[in-house]
Amino acid sequence: MRLIVADVTASTGSVYTRALSAKASELMSTTLETDICILGGGIAGLWLNARLRGMGYSTLLVERGALGGGQSGKSQGIIHGGTKYALHGKLTQAAEAISAMPGRWRACLQGEGELDLRGARLLSEHHYLWSPGSLISNLAGFFASKALRGRVDAVKGKDLPEVFANPAFKGKVYRLAELVMDVPDVVRRLSELAGDSLIADSAPHVERREDGSIECIRLNGRRIKAQRYILTAGEGNEGLLQDWGVSQPAMQRRPLQMVLVKGANLPALYAHCLGSSPKPRMTITTHPCADGQWCWYLGGELAEQGVNLTPDALVARARQELSELLPWVDLQHCQWTTLPVNRAEPAQSGAARPDTAYLQAVQNVLVTWPTKLALAPDLSDQAIAVLQQQGIQPACDDDYSTLPRPSIALPVWDICFP
Repeated sequence: MRLIVADVTASTGSVYTRALSAKASELMSTTLETDICILGGGIAGLWLNARLRGMGYSTLLVERGALGGGQSGKSQGIIHGGTKYALHGKLTQAAEAISAMPGRWRACLQGEGELDLRGARLLSEHHYLWSPGSLISNLAGFFASKALRGRVDAVKGKDLPEVFANPAFKGKVYRLAELVMDVPDVVRRLSELAGDSLIADSAPHVERREDGSIECIRLNGRRIKAQRYILTAGEGNEGLLQDWGVSQPAMQRRPLQMVLVKGANLPALYAHCLGSSPKPRMTITTHPCADGQWCWYLGGELAEQGVNLTPDALVARARQELSELLPWVDLQHCQWTTLPVNRAEPAQSGAARPDTAYLQAVQNVLVTWPTKLALAPDLSDQAIAVLQQQGIQPACDDDYSTLPRPSIALPVWDICFP
């Protein structure tokens, strides 16, 4: 990166005023030059930033809030292998697209992948699927088929997660070749890999050229000029596209209302509960709180259908569901709340769920949505491939240690239960 300061001469006659005016002009015209400017500091943007820096590109990533404070921080941290997309008994495009992701994340956690994520907290080596009764029998043959070999294994007896090792449990449990990450800690590790490339700004503004491409990103007292600009801001992409004056690609939101349950003695549980539809009846993950307690984070159909309920009504439904599914777990002294979440994605016909990570090149910009946390590596692959196809090569130096650095977002369970 190169620092360029415009030479501005003050027109006032006062030496004192001239000095102040020159200083203000200097600040207002500070230009940061970089190869790639990334807008949005969630997992997708941070992952891509680290990949590009590892390839020798100079990067600047702009975050207007806190790192991981948007959709990333509200995810359950499951690195899907696609099994939940196959609960109707066949592999879909979505299941195939995401199948390689757990292996890639595991390699990174071991320091053997595209990024070195050693030290990032792994909450569970495996995610599970359980049936409270006989529902799973219809899928047992499919789970044992060649199509899912290595992805799904039945577990019994001493191999059962502790929460199911209760005489009252009469269902079946399958172990999935998926893992569960502590997302705030992944954000922490990716921010370390970012070096000095992160910059905080509460209101980045897109300046447009006459030909419709981006001239620069205007910040408070600075502007960034880059060979390419990459939008990885999730729901924030919509505002950036409007600011730029571009209507396509359009964005959709698929809302959820998640349920959070906090208690001192909650057992660890990372599992989809099978229901009567092709979607999990409930998906439960367990997360550490700052005060040493634990939080169950409830998604699945409960959260999808919960958008039509008041928080109190949804909590009541969640209590009832858990009392039916896990009656031996004591939730009497737990705290309960809900959290609205928007899944921001490229617009689809009928607001359907996209199957894969999304990238579209528009002028000198790449507009992206990973669509799932697990697909961050795949999105980076796509972005790097396009940059190489477009002939974008590293050209700038990278030396900015004085930029205002964004903080890392607090975990949502610590915000919801202060």
